[in-house]
Amino acid sequence: MAEKTITFKETIDDSLPTPLYHQLYVLIREKIFSGIYANGSLIPTEKELEKMFDVSRITVKRALDELAKEGLVARQRGRGTTVTFNNPVSHSSGNMAGLIEDMQTIAKETTVTILEFDYVKAPPQAVDALKLDPAATVQKAVRTRHKDATPFSYVTTYLPEDIGRTFKYEELEARPILALIERAGIAIARARQTITATLADSTTASALMVNIGSPLIKVTRIVYDSNDRPVEYITIYYRPDHYQLNLDLSRIKGEQANFWSTRQ
Repeated sequence: MAEKTITFKETIDDSLPTPLYHQLYVLIREKIFSGIYANGSLIPTEKELEKMFDVSRITVKRALDELAKEGLVARQRGRGTTVTFNNPVSHSSGNMAGLIEDMQTIAKETTVTILEFDYVKAPPQAVDALKLDPAATVQKAVRTRHKDATPFSYVTTYLPEDIGRTFKYEELEARPILALIERAGIAIARARQTITATLADSTTASALMVNIGSPLIKVTRIVYDSNDRPVEYITIYYRPDHYQLNLDLSRIKGEQANFWSTRQ
């Protein structure tokens, strides 16, 4: 299959305070993330980029070096610069059945590394989320999930002790935690989820192989069983360059206004 060469039409602005190399870096990076510049595509040579944007060879080289450092491109003498970025892991957010199915699919396509697995005194946020006694013990599990050896999520879960004791450390390496909870005979009914943006601290930056201060997607979720008991409290940090969340929405006609609702 012939390699595709990319043609740039965008411009950079030397009147802006942002360095020229960073403008060029961002331009190429966003095209890669959006899928316009697909994995395996060749981008123009350094000389061609110099001419296109009227910048120096040093500016172009620094922009390409930054992309290579992030693993988005590979640079080879005599062959050019090739896009090496794969499409991010994604899942659809809808009803609980769909969520569990998506988690199982992700588990099959990725690998997990368990960083911590223990029974500890419940921290305040877990006590509140799981409606526990302040002296309660919970199972705490911390893990990273990888695709093609690149970490894309840093996950911390807290489970009530009686649920946590139904499976072992080794099983968490092979199966999604929701599947293990269901295996214990717990009927999962609903979840309350919050999605926001945050910045990587020293812990998440190290685990996800990004710089401190890098943007991350933060998801917090409380999962409830059919008796409305909280059975899981989970916090996930995602690398936005390797993960995306998809929503299927339906247009609902209301009495006073129309609105969007997640499709069930």
